[in-house]
Amino acid sequence: MTEQQLPTWADPSVSPADLDAQGVSRRQLMRRAGLFGAAFALGSAATPALAASSADRQGFGGDDPRLAYLVGDHHVHSVYSHDAKYTFSQQAQAAAKYGLDWMVFNEHSNFGHAYYGAKMEHAEILKARAENPRQLIFQGLEWYIPAAEHCTIFAAPGPNETDLLTQFELAYDGKLLNYTEGSAGATDTARNEAHAVKAIKWLAEQRRSGYVDDVLVLANHPLRLGIDSPHEMRNWRDAAPEIMIGMEGAPGAQGAAIPGWGSSTAIRGEYQNSQSAQSWAGFPAGAYVTYGGFDWATATVGGLWDSMLAEGRLFSITTNSDNHRTVFDTWKNGDWAAGQNFDNTGKLPDPVNTTTTQPGSDFWPGEFSRTHVGVTRYGYRAVMAGMRAGRVWLDHGHLLDGLDVRLKRDCDAGRGVTLGGRLRVRKGERITLYVTVTTASRANPQGILPELAHVDVIRGAVRGAVSDRDTWKAPDTKVVQTKDVSGRKGTYTLRIPLTAGDESFYVRLRGSDGKRHGAGYLGASIDPNGPIPHTPGDGDPWADTWFYSNPIFVDVAGS
Repeated sequence: MTEQQLPTWADPSVSPADLDAQGVSRRQLMRRAGLFGAAFALGSAATPALAASSADRQGFGGDDPRLAYLVGDHHVHSVYSHDAKYTFSQQAQAAAKYGLDWMVFNEHSNFGHAYYGAKMEHAEILKARAENPRQLIFQGLEWYIPAAEHCTIFAAPGPNETDLLTQFELAYDGKLLNYTEGSAGATDTARNEAHAVKAIKWLAEQRRSGYVDDVLVLANHPLRLGIDSPHEMRNWRDAAPEIMIGMEGAPGAQGAAIPGWGSSTAIRGEYQNSQSAQSWAGFPAGAYVTYGGFDWATATVGGLWDSMLAEGRLFSITTNSDNHRTVFDTWKNGDWAAGQNFDNTGKLPDPVNTTTTQPGSDFWPGEFSRTHVGVTRYGYRAVMAGMRAGRVWLDHGHLLDGLDVRLKRDCDAGRGVTLGGRLRVRKGERITLYVTVTTASRANPQGILPELAHVDVIRGAVRGAVSDRDTWKAPDTKVVQTKDVSGRKGTYTLRIPLTAGDESFYVRLRGSDGKRHGAGYLGASIDPNGPIPHTPGDGDPWADTWFYSNPIFVDVAGS
């Protein structure tokens, strides 16, 4: 059975929340598309791919397909990670409670996991898929990148998904191989960095050969320790851009600095670090904290993310829970039987409930952080294809129910292009950005009805490949418009006129509840009302929520 095409009775250009407003819920969408047993979830090799991106079309303009957005989390841990504590069932039930359509269990690399845990984990995933047929549950791995930080790796369901991850873990994991050295000038750094590139190329070959239907990689918490240098990130991307598609724009552990809960030095995302010998020396001191809960690389207008986009190549962002231990939770790890440990079992004992709160800094999957992926079909490979195409936006605190973004030439009648796409235009041509917002219609899990205060349009020039691969600035990127949307309710569309100048460019969106902002990291002339760091130990995440979107590129003919 193939993945299901979105039915014609719903308008898939809007989010699931918008479908609710039209009397058609996301659950109805899934139910009417068919009963999703295990056979449906696996799909088949003959499943049609998503419609070709606008970059593949000839001529000017574009007409991307209509989309529905599926909400997910690609960074969730269970008892098969040595430092977590929840069962698969607990995580899947929480994800369902908070409205997730898809999730990835990406357990930490470990010899116990590779030798024992991965296969046991797979059996539980098959069971969870059967018990939750309307939830897409991926098996993944949190890779310790040689010479760098972590990545989520996940594969499409199929006969080799576990073997792929296990082979990769044993052959390419930096921790297992002791390929962790990454400091400048160290003897092993060049070898380790090269091994990371080799690893991504190996994954690409497994996809090309058909050993697995699909596989994706996303860098996790890139600036937490400052050990993911700009040149490493570019090297990973260039090794296989269809595999290494992006990074966490905002890390998990968003509850780390809830006032009165964490330590007095705690920062959202557990980013309370400073430069070490392993860090890339070019990162400033301000890179080691989060801004409105977002990684400095993403939150800085004209910063590292923009410097990569300014090369004219898509590099997506996501957000997730990184759930290990939930704030205010009363569960604790169970006790080991005599002679057992993680290395010889690959699994922690199941947790035990207590009557007292336990340490933690995370939210449940979907409780606070959400990644929205635009699809034309419901299924595993549809989610992966949507992520690869860059049809992604993200929010914290359930700030929005829906977001649909289109960019089109004023002379065209079609739908234009959407997030991750490319619009080809002539110099001087008039184009319009259509931003359709559906505001929050219900209280979030904290009991707050979120209200969007503003939408920022960020524009950057595309100048092509950089000569210095450690460049982290895009000096021609800035906030070009801010739309005050305070008090607006329901679904509305902002129409933002733009003009194609002499050179190609991209636009991306950002917005917040307006409660905490100030001059951006690179100054008010670039970003007058950007996210700012919070006082250590005083970072209430529910009182500082933002949304971000992936870019749309505009290719100006002759530029």
